[in-house]
Amino acid sequence: MSWCDIGVNFTDKRLFFEPVFARALAADVSHIIITGTSLDKSQQAIQLAEQYPNHLSTTAGVHPHDASKFNHQTISELKTLAKSNCVVAIGECGLDFNRNFSTPDEQLFAFEQQLKLACELDLPIFLHERDAFAAQIELLTKYRKALKGGVVHCFTGNIEQMNRYLDLDLYIGITGWVCDLKRGQALRDAVKSLPLNRILLETDAPYLRPKGLANNRKVDNGNNEPAYLPYVAKEVAGLMATDIKTLQVASQANTQALFNISSMNANHVE
Repeated sequence: MSWCDIGVNFTDKRLFFEPVFARALAADVSHIIITGTSLDKSQQAIQLAEQYPNHLSTTAGVHPHDASKFNHQTISELKTLAKSNCVVAIGECGLDFNRNFSTPDEQLFAFEQQLKLACELDLPIFLHERDAFAAQIELLTKYRKALKGGVVHCFTGNIEQMNRYLDLDLYIGITGWVCDLKRGQALRDAVKSLPLNRILLETDAPYLRPKGLANNRKVDNGNNEPAYLPYVAKEVAGLMATDIKTLQVASQANTQALFNISSMNANHVE
C-alpha cells in the first residue's frame, strides 16, 4: 500500500523532475497525477507521464485563468490530447472570479465546454474554484448526471460548501492548506466530517507548502513536493479521528475508483 498525490504541477519550472520524483518514491508516494492547465502544459504532462506509466498519470484541460484563449479549436485539440492512455481526467478547469485573468463569461464558456467534453469521453472532471461557488455549483448541477464523477481540487472552503459538493457525489481534494491553523480553520472544521469514501489527497506542488513542515531549502528550494504528502495525511488523519493506515487505504481506493488507475502499487521505476 502506498500514497497517490492527485495534483502535482510538474510542468512548473520550479520542480526539477528527477530529484523531486526520486524523493516522492522514497516517501512511498508511488503514483502522481500531473495537473494539466493549458494545451501546452497538458501536452508536456502527457509526454512526461508516458515515460513512467506505472507512476504517472495526468489531467488535460484549460485553467480558468487561460479561458480567454479558449475557442472551438481548443476543444478539438483538447479532445485529441484527452484520448491519451495516461489522461485520467479533464481539467484543471472551473471558475476563478477572484483574479479574473479571464472574464467571467469567458470562464463560463470554457468550463461548460470542458464539462461537455468530460461527459462525451466518460472522464471525471478535475475542478478549480475560487470566489465563484454559486456559479460553479449551478453548472455542475446541470451536467452532473452525465458526468462520470469529479474531484474538487485543492478544496479550501467551509463545511456548507463541502456538503454541497458531496450532495453532487463529488470527491474532495485536500492539500497542505489543512495544516494552516489560521487561514485553514474553516477547512479543518469541514474535514472533521468529511466521509472517508470521498477524500482524495494532494500537494498541489510546488504550491501550498504545509505550515509546520521543517525548513529544507537546501533540498527543495522552499517548494512543496509530493514527498510531503504523508505529512499532510498525518494532519488529516488526526482531524478525521482515524488512523493513518485507514486513511491511506481509503484515499487509494477513492483514487483508483475515480481515475481508474490500476498501477498505484508499483514500486519500481521503468
